[in-house]
Amino acid sequence: MTMEGNNAQEKQSPDTKHAVLTGIRIARISTVPFFVLSQLKHQIESVSASGAHVVVVTNSGPEFPSLQAISGVACELIEIPRSISPWRDCLALWQLFRFFRRSQIDIAHSTTPKAGLLTAVAAFLAGVPVRLHTFTGQPWVNMKGVMRRFARWSDSLIAMLNTRCYTDSASQSKFLIEQGVIPPERLFVIGAGSLAGVDIERFNPARFSEQERLALKHRSGIPQDAPVLLFVGRITADKGVRELLGAFRKLKTAGSTAHIIFVGHFDSEIGGGAGISRHDIEGIRDVYIAGFTECPEMYMAIADILCLPSYREGFGTVVIEAAAMGVPTVGSDIYGLSDAVINGETGMLVPPRDTTALANALSDMLTDAERRKKMGQAARQRAEALFDAR
Repeated sequence: MTMEGNNAQEKQSPDTKHAVLTGIRIARISTVPFFVLSQLKHQIESVSASGAHVVVVTNSGPEFPSLQAISGVACELIEIPRSISPWRDCLALWQLFRFFRRSQIDIAHSTTPKAGLLTAVAAFLAGVPVRLHTFTGQPWVNMKGVMRRFARWSDSLIAMLNTRCYTDSASQSKFLIEQGVIPPERLFVIGAGSLAGVDIERFNPARFSEQERLALKHRSGIPQDAPVLLFVGRITADKGVRELLGAFRKLKTAGSTAHIIFVGHFDSEIGGGAGISRHDIEGIRDVYIAGFTECPEMYMAIADILCLPSYREGFGTVVIEAAAMGVPTVGSDIYGLSDAVINGETGMLVPPRDTTALANALSDMLTDAERRKKMGQAARQRAEALFDAR
């Protein structure tokens, strides 16, 4: 029994589900506690309420206390390094192995690359009977040489050692199969895509009054009539932030009155190493850095366009969150995002790393309010039809 299911999931009554899960010991492993809290919290609560004993295994971090507060869910702190670190990797592998043996885990389900690799090895050696992994994007897509081969091999090992694997988009599955990482009969897509769907009631534009929207614009230093571009996610080069800033400069040079809001952590502030820092963005005219918030939907309520010019995405959950808020997306034409955005219908897709194409798409959307409105409506309808997490 998986926590995420697939297209062929059999319908069960609530009593049957409870009977199936009662007494089952499930470990959910991720490198980043924020990922679990933002993407998997409701799934984990639901599985726990169905009778399973659920343990979340993750690193320390500012969100770890919030994980511990989830009702009916236990937490195990194991420091799994995001980057390659032989000594720390071996220590984490040993700790995972001991945890699986000590806790007599029935199902180990990993997400995120490093957690996936170490969990696959440790759970296999510990004899965990059901070993699952969900791929949510491949870091090696943009790598070259030895590092690409090693990272690709890591995903192949994950596929080999797990009893079943999932992806959060059909295009990602196609990519992994074409790359020879995993045979098609062992890979399943979660529903129509997305890791956990979207809370349609939470991400609902009707929650926010016009007065609340205007007040937020005022606090963000944005004039009432200025259009708003929005970025939500890790503020890092892989998300196309440099290209987004370049495109924004082009818009301003052409006379646009648009403002842009950045919502999320800078990778440099959460142990992501070198890259884009707060200093790189601060001081740019008409740019507002909101930082991380547990309520990104309030910024979506004042946004006209979500911007996600990523180099790689497994799916892009933020796209359907914005869609549920009636906000269209301009993003990269890459696998994953091509499932989240219907090009020309719920948003626009442009070639990755192409600042000029990104600027042109944003300009087209900003100058055609009627088209933007229709795309937002179509995005909301699609989110309700395909990605409702209830």
